[in-house]
Amino acid sequence: MEPKSITAFIFARGGSKGVKNKNIRVVGGKPLIAHSIACALASHHIGEVIVSTDSAEIGTVARQFGAQVLHRPAHLAADDTPELLAWRHALDACPEIFVQAGQQVFVSLPATSPLRAPADVDAALARFARGGCDIVFGISPSRRNPYLNMVTVGSDGLVRIAMEGSRAVRRQDVPDMYDVTTCIYVSSPEYLRTCGRLVDGRVGYVEIPVERSIDIDEDFDLHLADLLLSNPYQRS
Repeated sequence: MEPKSITAFIFARGGSKGVKNKNIRVVGGKPLIAHSIACALASHHIGEVIVSTDSAEIGTVARQFGAQVLHRPAHLAADDTPELLAWRHALDACPEIFVQAGQQVFVSLPATSPLRAPADVDAALARFARGGCDIVFGISPSRRNPYLNMVTVGSDGLVRIAMEGSRAVRRQDVPDMYDVTTCIYVSSPEYLRTCGRLVDGRVGYVEIPVERSIDIDEDFDLHLADLLLSNPYQRS
């Protein structure tokens, strides 16, 4: 990959229910989506950013922070619209991007990941470029494990270990578990056009430190992200 040769996409619809106007809420001194735009443009490989949105307000903010805007039809921005359909719309709307030499790669950087680092983007692109996978996810070590300390609640009102039958009593007794971090996705246009689910193929990964893995889904997440952006966690 040549420096600054890749176009990244950010998918940001206007109708968020969990956090109203989530994508343009101010966190860490600027609109949420601005953090993802800045991260992309600071990457070694990303040269342009396109924001796919149904919202004129989000589009205005995106342009202010250096992104181009792709209008997304309302039927691809509903609460129950699979994100994959919005991705396919972007592929079809911008075919010129993916026919250029060295750009047969699709990058999605969710707007809800304001703590992602440019190095995380470059690491995911490098992992995909090495081959052997259809898509690359970000993952982070999970603090809970279904074999040990994750439970379900039965109809009798009692809790049971999620991995039924597990007799584990120590973390050392169970396999490592990871959370999918909605931080970065890298794939090929061909795979995204044909897969039923993103996990149907060969899934590669890059590990994202927990302190950069927050995903904004509720107001508490915004509060936490604001604290971390104002006072970044430093590993000893």
